[in-house]
Amino acid sequence: MNKPKRQSTRLVHAGNHPELHHGVMNTPTYRTSTVLFPTVASMKEGSKKRFDTFYYGRYGTPTTMALEEAVADLEGGYRSVSVSSGLSAIVSSLLSFLKCGDHLLMVDAAYDPTRNLCKGFLAKYGIETTFYDPLIGKDIENLISDSTKVIFTESPCSQTFEIQDIPAIAQVAHQHNIKVIMDNTWSAGYFFKPFDHGVDISIQAATKYISGHADVMIGIVTTNTSQDWEIVKRTSSYLGYCVGGDDAYLTSRGIRTLEVRLERHQDNAIRLAKWFKKRPEVKAVLHPAFEDCPGHEIWKRDFSGASGLFGVVLNRFEDERISHMIDGMELFGIGFSWGAFESLMIPTYPSKIRSIGDWNTDQKYIRIHAGQEDPDDLIADLENGFERLNGKA
Repeated sequence: MNKPKRQSTRLVHAGNHPELHHGVMNTPTYRTSTVLFPTVASMKEGSKKRFDTFYYGRYGTPTTMALEEAVADLEGGYRSVSVSSGLSAIVSSLLSFLKCGDHLLMVDAAYDPTRNLCKGFLAKYGIETTFYDPLIGKDIENLISDSTKVIFTESPCSQTFEIQDIPAIAQVAHQHNIKVIMDNTWSAGYFFKPFDHGVDISIQAATKYISGHADVMIGIVTTNTSQDWEIVKRTSSYLGYCVGGDDAYLTSRGIRTLEVRLERHQDNAIRLAKWFKKRPEVKAVLHPAFEDCPGHEIWKRDFSGASGLFGVVLNRFEDERISHMIDGMELFGIGFSWGAFESLMIPTYPSKIRSIGDWNTDQKYIRIHAGQEDPDDLIADLENGFERLNGKA
C-alpha cells in the first residue's frame, strides 16, 4: 500500500505499527533499561547496531522509535532523535557539528536558553559565537569566516517574531559547506517544512505543540540525511540524553491531534491579535500573519499558517500596572512554555536578550499564547484585564 500523501492522514498513522504489538493501535509504553539477549553472540551482534535495534533502554525502545518515525514523517526528514528536552535537542545538535576553535552564527533573537548556552557553555569550550540580525537574509555571507561551521536559525523568533529568510540563508551556508540548524518549534513542523527550504537539522521542543498537554518535557532533532542523523544520534548518546517511555508515549499520542489543535490555536490567536490591534493601549502586535510584522512577506511565501504564539507591544505603562493586569487574568495563566491547551500571558523583556537593533527602549512587551478556550471568553477576560491596566479596576 502506498503511503497516504495528505498530512492529516499521515499524522494519524505515521509510526503506528499495530501488527507488531498484538493489534494495539498505539505503540505501548516500554519502560526499560535492560534488554535481554538469548546468547552472548547475539549481545555482541546487537552492539554493532545499537541505534537501529533494541540494545539498551538509553539508545531507544519501540515507544521512542515510534515517536521518532512520526516526527520525521511530519517534518519530511530522514530520521529523528528524541532527547529529554528542547534545550537538550539544541545542545546535542550544536555539539554534533561544532568543536573547539569553530565559529557559530546564532540568530540574535534566539530562545533565551539558547543564547545563554552560547555565551556560557560553548564559550567555555572554545567555540566562538557571533549573533546576527534575524532579518539579514543572504547578507549573512558577510559574517562567515573560515571557521564558521553552523548557522542557527529560529523563525519566527519566539519573543519578537521576525520571520527569517531561511532559503536565502541556507543557500549561502551550503556554498560554504556550513550546516543550517533551525528551531522549528513555533510551526511544530506542521506550518513550515524545514527540509523543503534548505535546513539540514530541525529542532523542536516537543514539550510544546507536539505533546500539546503541558505534561511532558521532551525534545526532537530531525535530520535530512542518514549521515547527519548518525552524528546527532552518537552525540546524544555520548551526552547520555534519552527519553522515558511514558513521555514518549504521551508525545506520540499528542501528535495524532496536532492538526486540529493547531488550527484552533491559529484561529484563536488571529482573532485575539485583531482585537489587540484595535486597542488604544497597544502600540503594535507582533504576529507574522500581519503585514506590519517584520518578514511577513516571507511568512506568506514559506509558511502554510500560524500557531498560537504572538507578541503585543503596549504603550508606556508602569510595570506595576502591567503586573496588576496579568495577575488578575482568569483564563490566561502566568507561566513559561506554550503550545498546550491553555492560554498564557507573560511580560517579556527583549532588551535583556537582544544585542542587535534598537531594543533598549521603555516599551512594554507581553507574550500571548492563545489556547483552545472559546475566543469570546478570552476576549472578555482581556477586556477586564485592560480595565485593570487603565486603573479602572
